[in-house]
Amino acid sequence: MTNLFIKLKNTIIADLNEALDQQEKQNPIAMLNHYLCQCEQETDKVRKLVERQYRLKDEFTREYNQAIELAEKRKQQSEIASKAGETELYQFATGEHQQYTERAQRLLPLIAQVSEQLGQLEARYEEMKQKLKDMQLRRLELMGRENVTRANLRMNQVLESNSYSDQPYSKFKDIENYLDGLEHKVNNAYYRSTIDARVAQIEKELESKSDVFIEKSK
Repeated sequence: MTNLFIKLKNTIIADLNEALDQQEKQNPIAMLNHYLCQCEQETDKVRKLVERQYRLKDEFTREYNQAIELAEKRKQQSEIASKAGETELYQFATGEHQQYTERAQRLLPLIAQVSEQLGQLEARYEEMKQKLKDMQLRRLELMGRENVTRANLRMNQVLESNSYSDQPYSKFKDIENYLDGLEHKVNNAYYRSTIDARVAQIEKELESKSDVFIEKSK
């Protein structure tokens, strides 16, 4: 039964990976955006951990300062109680002074450790941000290249419509042929009307000359 579940799990993972591979082949920019989104999420998680480390350092520092302050306060109180002969009060103040002193001594190396860890986290976090920024810039570069490639492909399909006669881009050629035919018809009509007007003008001029010649003959 365990082997069956393992085989089923492996089959599902293999199918998922194959689907992702197919998606990446079909739309690599979309997959790149998906990967970058994951990187951004991981970077944001690290940012929150760095902020948490800052809070821990502040908390340790606050506890340390408080322990030092109370230790000094109890020390002074124990000295006053000793001078006044207040044995019970002296013992209480001395005991608390010891506790606060030990607490401060225990907190001091923790603060140093947290500070060192914080420095390492900050360095790694900055490295992650820089790499993320580089990848974002590379994404823009790749998107630009893909855009140019797609534009050139479409323009080639339009300009080389004979090779893509079954594509909608061949309509450009049809429209071009239609415009050529329309221009030819308009030009013919223009020339025809121009010739008719010119011939009529010539006939009128000939008639006018003929009338003048007749008048002179008389």
